[in-house]
This record gives sequence, C-alpha cells and structure tokens, in this order.
Amino acid sequence: MIRAIGFDLDGTLVNTAPDMARAANAMLDLLGQAPLRERQIPKLIGGGIADFVERVLRTSTGDAATSPALRAGAEALFRKLYRQRLFERSHVYPGVRQALQTLASAGMPLCCITNKESAFAWPILQAAGLHGYFRYMLCADLAEDRKPSPNLLIAACARLGVEPAHLLYVGDARTDIIAARNAGCHVVAATYGYRGLSELDELHPDETIDNLAEVTTYASRRCSDTTLQRAKPLGSQLQS
Repeated sequence: MIRAIGFDLDGTLVNTAPDMARAANAMLDLLGQAPLRERQIPKLIGGGIADFVERVLRTSTGDAATSPALRAGAEALFRKLYRQRLFERSHVYPGVRQALQTLASAGMPLCCITNKESAFAWPILQAAGLHGYFRYMLCADLAEDRKPSPNLLIAACARLGVEPAHLLYVGDARTDIIAARNAGCHVVAATYGYRGLSELDELHPDETIDNLAEVTTYASRRCSDTTLQRAKPLGSQLQS
C-alpha cells in the first residue's frame, strides 16, 4: 500500500525548460557558440547542471567532446545566468496544484525529490507557490546521489518513516523510473514532461499519466487510508 508520495521537480511539477533555455543560450552567446532552439532543451535536461551544460555544448558545437576548461567555464557561467532568472518563463504544469491540494488535504505525506541542486530547486519551488505542500525536499547536491541512484528515495523513506515499498515516486524521466525500481518503490511516469510515452513505457512503470491530477486516482486504489480513498479532486476550484 502507498503511505507517502515523492515527486520529481523538472518536467513533473514545473516546466523549467524555458528559463534553462534562456540561460543556456545566453551562456552560448558569451562563449561565441551557436544558440539552440528552445524545443531542443527538454531532451538535454537531467543528471544535474554539469551534465546539462555538457549536452548543451555538444549540441551547439557538434563536437563529440569538449575540453574540461571549456566545460568548467561554461558551467560557472550558466549557474550565474540561470540563478538570475529561475522562474520568469517557467510554469507549473496543469493538474499539479489540484493533485497536491487533494493529496495534502487527505493527509498524505508528500516530498519533492530532484536531481536539481538545492540552491536552484528550493527557490523554484517557492516561486511556483508549491513549497507548502511538501514535508521535505531532497536535492542531489552530491553527484553520487543523482538519480538513477536510489539514494535520495531511500533517504526520503527514512525521513517520512515509511518502507520503500510504501512510497510512490512520480517522475517524467527514465532515471526516475530506474531510481524508484532500485529503491523498491512504486513508480508512475508522467508523459507530459520532457520524455514521451514510448521512451518511458520501455521501462514498464506501474502506470503512466497525462496529467498529475490522475495520480490521486492511482494512489487511492493502493492506499488503505479511507480518507484518501474518499477524497475528490478539486477540479475547477483550483487553478493549475
């Protein structure tokens, strides 16, 4: 049964790609490199900022590899530029506020588990107005904790006081599914994020959803808490 739920941030709760794209292209411009189309950015997100910046550089330059010096300089530049505008063009996905409000009102413990570093993740969650729904936020400030490592999910279970088999994790990437499986958790894949249904379906998540509001139905079927089972989505009472 499900006794707690964890959520990925980028591509699951918030579409952060527009602000990441602007910072990435500003970085490329200062480095004298070709800009990327905004639609290219979502596929490059994941694994932390260092990995993202390296993918951006490779996509822009067409090189199979870049020098360590260029990567280090580009990463520092991106961090500075991105920090200046973390939540200007980003937006909360439809259904997110509805789902979180329904689950929180039913007493379901919620946490946010992300590969984004805390220096960026927490301000984004606050700017999005979502921070009040979560008991904890766990960020991959250490490289060894980044998903697909199960470290953060296991740590979340310990903080919430539940066994991994009683945690549901919701994410939009292959690494989310793998991390959940490695931790022994339930996992639901969000197809509206940065990866498509076919890519996620290959890893056989417990379920796929097109809107985060659907997670309340999935959780209620696997939860012994009659309060959650009776909880009704708030629908038009909330803005997504």
